[in-house]
Amino acid sequence: MSYAILFPGQGSQFVGMGADLFEARPDLLVDQADEVLGWSLRDFCLKGPEEELTRTERAQPALFAVAFALWDELRKRVSHPPVAAAGHSLGEYTALAAAEVFDFPTALRIVALRGRAMAAAGDAEPSSMAALIGADQEKAEEIAASRRSSDGRLWVANLNAPGQVVVAGGAADIEWLQQKGRSLGVRRVVPLKVAGAFHSPFMAPAQAQLAARLASVHLGEPAFPVWSNVTAAEADPEQLPELLARQVVAPVRFSDTILGMAEQGIQTFLHVGPGDVTAGMARRTASGCDALVLNDLAGMNETILKLEGDGEETR
Repeated sequence: MSYAILFPGQGSQFVGMGADLFEARPDLLVDQADEVLGWSLRDFCLKGPEEELTRTERAQPALFAVAFALWDELRKRVSHPPVAAAGHSLGEYTALAAAEVFDFPTALRIVALRGRAMAAAGDAEPSSMAALIGADQEKAEEIAASRRSSDGRLWVANLNAPGQVVVAGGAADIEWLQQKGRSLGVRRVVPLKVAGAFHSPFMAPAQAQLAARLASVHLGEPAFPVWSNVTAAEADPEQLPELLARQVVAPVRFSDTILGMAEQGIQTFLHVGPGDVTAGMARRTASGCDALVLNDLAGMNETILKLEGDGEETR
């Protein structure tokens, strides 16, 4: 069975995640991670507190490391590799590491920088994000453009699934949207608990830092295609440094990515890592697809049976 792997972005982290992986892969999650980060990944993942793990500069490297370690265990046991990979925002780095574009320590260093840079950009001025439930991309773009024409700062940030678009902007703009959403044709506006207006021009300082760092990183040829959040297409390795830097100020085109994969004949998607967010997005986007979830080592054998065609399909 051909399949694509999907990796979660920030927001899927929780205290207690990866407990079995810290036991199975201390080489990655203790030895290498602590040396790169300068703090105990294990302590924050397993003990918290939640408000500390939720901080952007902690959450991003923690989620990347745990999801990558889980993938690395699957890679060693499954008989055939995926035909494609993608990730939601931060998850794109996990997908690239899974495809061997860069090794674990290199990727973790970049992700740690990304987390710090995005946190700092978010702290620079009040900004936030909100999910528009029941609004499509066209409606969200129309609302954001109208707000900008009135000197507001509001942009489409995530295209997650049909009827689920996320916008980012100044704190006042998100508050305005909450007040006006229904009159603008949005069924519900849900403010997100985030540290800033990610995937918008508010992240320009982070983009500059990432561009400078990525310019000096050696990137290998991917073992399988990785789809870019920015283009919703297979990433050209030569363009990856620019695409990854631009990703923090550009919309995450996740639903377009799933549709593109489905058009190539991919009908099985496997979420690898904490939570199940990308599987849910895939189900809502690609009608009739199989969306599987692998959260931990306990689910490994069942997942492999399904990928190799010996288990019942899960829709």
